[in-house]
Amino acid sequence: MSAPAPVLAVSLRRRQAITGGLLLGMSLGALEATVVGTAMPTVIATLGGLAHYSWVFSAYLLTSTASVPIWGRLSDLYGRRRMYVLGIVIFLVGSMISGAATSMTMLIASRALQGLGAGAIIPLSMTIIGELYTLEERAKTQALFSGVWGLASMAGPLVGGYITDAVSWRWVFFLNLPFGLMCMAVLLMAYPATHRSSQVRIDWAGAALLFSGISALLLALGSDAGPATWWFAAASVILLTAFVITERRSSDPLLPIELLRNPLIARTMVVVFLVGMALFGAIAFIPLFVQGVMGATATQAGQVLTPLFLGWVAMSIVGARFTATIGYRTLAVGGSIVMTLGFLGLAFVEADSTRSSVLIAGLFIGSGMGLSMLSMLLAVQHGVARAHLGLATSLNSFGRSVGAAVGIAVMGALMTRQLAGVAIPGGVEALAAGGAMLTGAARLQFATALHHVFVAGLILAGASVIAGLFLPPVDFSAGVPAAAGEQMLSAEMTNLEPDDQPIGVRDT
Repeated sequence: MSAPAPVLAVSLRRRQAITGGLLLGMSLGALEATVVGTAMPTVIATLGGLAHYSWVFSAYLLTSTASVPIWGRLSDLYGRRRMYVLGIVIFLVGSMISGAATSMTMLIASRALQGLGAGAIIPLSMTIIGELYTLEERAKTQALFSGVWGLASMAGPLVGGYITDAVSWRWVFFLNLPFGLMCMAVLLMAYPATHRSSQVRIDWAGAALLFSGISALLLALGSDAGPATWWFAAASVILLTAFVITERRSSDPLLPIELLRNPLIARTMVVVFLVGMALFGAIAFIPLFVQGVMGATATQAGQVLTPLFLGWVAMSIVGARFTATIGYRTLAVGGSIVMTLGFLGLAFVEADSTRSSVLIAGLFIGSGMGLSMLSMLLAVQHGVARAHLGLATSLNSFGRSVGAAVGIAVMGALMTRQLAGVAIPGGVEALAAGGAMLTGAARLQFATALHHVFVAGLILAGASVIAGLFLPPVDFSAGVPAAAGEQMLSAEMTNLEPDDQPIGVRDT
């Protein structure tokens, strides 16, 4: 068993400065997860590559998801500050290359690099907060971070749309640079360097096999029908099978297979996987429909997504309050039903429909997501031993993120195949910002292609309802504690030892 980490003695003023820097980093991560969607129709107008539209999202999600456990292990070995700053540097380099991209291939590669850095920003922020604040203090701190995350998520589509219309889509990425540099400067000046003396084993083989296996799966889903699809599918099966075998033999596995035998963990992962597939597909493709078919600007497309994120944040708060009294299964199934109704509304949206119909559908989708995801997370935290809390929580997040990457790839492939052979007047430039939209048969065909995407989301949301019916019971007789949010914070991909409690000292 590893020795506990040195206890940090940090002045109150320094803690405030560090918290401010981490909030900047948190905002970057939240904005980047939502800001790109509204800029993408204009991006493909500039760079082309509509067939690879979904990969701009999937590449980011894939690398950010697969790298999270590695960053946590490295921070144990080489210190939180060093790894956090390195993650920011990688994120900013990816942002800079994304903004300067001259082709869709270059943009996808740079987005993957961005995601690699993002894999450090959010989870290490949680870990550092856990080291700086006592258990009694973390609840208030978590509320602050949750509020900033929610505001940044809601602001992302609006900011992305405004910047795209007023300046250039490239500044959606370039704007990360000044804020990221400020975050780095604050952390370097205020946060003391630490070094963990304990030796932590990193499951490099597991990480490589997982990353390669999911990448092959996404390539198989996104490829045109043909020999390449089957080759990628076969490679995915082989690599993921090797990953399972490796994890069973590893003394410090990246993804503990034994934990997946817990019915609560396994079944909630299925539900969050399906919900992640549906939800992030909506976030990625609603702006494309609103701009390319309805003729809205990027700013207006961002406004359409606002109710989705508002419903997500608001219903997460409601779900936390009623999980103990109503039951998490009721909330999980009810949330999936609400999300299904939202996708049903999207499936009936036509080329001549009003934007208000998309607004209402988005509100239902986000509200359903907020109800179901948080209730299941609380159930997982109540249903596993305290020693497994961090791993169980991270598996929940992992399932949602992988579902998002796979869902976007599937929906992107579906859209591309529906548009095969369709001539777009003026090329993809017809999708440029400023209200330009497709006309005639091309517009109707584009609307039909996205209709199939939304129907796929409807099927996935409906499947999450059915999967939710099989969730096992969890005893909430003790209620949801006031520190439930704090538990989520400290457990989310952190590597803190149970006895690692910080010391707050007064400034001298």
